[in-house]
Amino acid sequence: VTESRSDLEDLHLYATPREQRFRMFASLEFEGQLYMTPHDFIQAVTSDEPKCAKKWRSLSKQELNQILMETPPVWKGSSKLFRNLNEKGVISYTEYLFLLCILTKPHAGFRIAFNMFDTDGNEMVDKKEFLVLQEIFRKKNEKREKRGDEEKRAMLRLQLYGYQTSTNSVLKTEGEDLVPRSYWDTLRRSTSQALFSDLAERADDISSSLSDTTLLVHFFGKKGKAELNFEDFYRFMDNLQTEVLEIEFLSYSNGMNTISEEDFAHILLRYTNVENTSSYLENMRCSIPEEKGITFDEFRSFFQFLNNLEDFTIAMQMYNFASRSIGQDEFKRAVYVATGVKLSPHLVNTVFKIFDVDRDDQLSYKEFIGIMKDRLNRGFR
Repeated sequence: VTESRSDLEDLHLYATPREQRFRMFASLEFEGQLYMTPHDFIQAVTSDEPKCAKKWRSLSKQELNQILMETPPVWKGSSKLFRNLNEKGVISYTEYLFLLCILTKPHAGFRIAFNMFDTDGNEMVDKKEFLVLQEIFRKKNEKREKRGDEEKRAMLRLQLYGYQTSTNSVLKTEGEDLVPRSYWDTLRRSTSQALFSDLAERADDISSSLSDTTLLVHFFGKKGKAELNFEDFYRFMDNLQTEVLEIEFLSYSNGMNTISEEDFAHILLRYTNVENTSSYLENMRCSIPEEKGITFDEFRSFFQFLNNLEDFTIAMQMYNFASRSIGQDEFKRAVYVATGVKLSPHLVNTVFKIFDVDRDDQLSYKEFIGIMKDRLNRGFR
């Protein structure tokens, strides 16, 4: 049984950009709620749009149970988990938001994330603690909702969360809506408040009303009684970051050990606000006439640096470089001091050649940071 997107296309008008992207790439529906497969998620974070027009395929209870039965436990995780699961998995909208948060966070932030879920401080996260995530992201989303037909919004909430919700936010505080916050910031602020709200109690209701997902079974077992320790949580987050980077790298490497400097530039400028990328690419071609290539280790180290971009920005301000251009040695040293990541001389030179439009071998700090913040958040800054 399939349901065409055109049947509910008008709901797209009431969706936020994040919701629109989830609906665009999701391919499964169960009891009115939309889900992504692991393959859908990978496509959503590595492609501009689905490779083919998708329809939402309705899952039976038996099919869903079979998918969950085949879900590996967390200790069997790897950097090929999503590729191995492929179409055999279900990911909810709130889990999609959570996974996006993971992709943009430094390794040092993994402990913060774990501690936010570990509300009772016993160094383990159980299913109920993790489900508080559902409520936090839902409440955050309600504050971002577009105004309009409440009936349409209610239908959209049902698609995304699997249950009807009221628009009264438990966590709303005075002046909170005046400052736009990321889902990560909301998670960091809100989990501590969860102990003093109805969120923890709501988690029991949510658990009983919603179906299990691949992520819940992976973390907490088929009966939902297992607990997640930090080592397994860290490994999952690190594996996911590695897997997405491997997929992006392999899409350009054609089986080789390196990608070209031009391909690296293409990847960096994707999802950014740069309108005329040709000038950047042409500048780099002239500056690096002989192709040496970028290895996966270099590629990964640069994106590890991007995940530490906030710390780098602070370091640059302390060095008083924020108001002027900087050279390669200054850049490389500031990256290492702020993030602990060592970038190879060739990688740094390549980055400079991409962004050094006036060819003075200096990097415009403000322009570089602005473009990289867009790239880090894949167009959803």
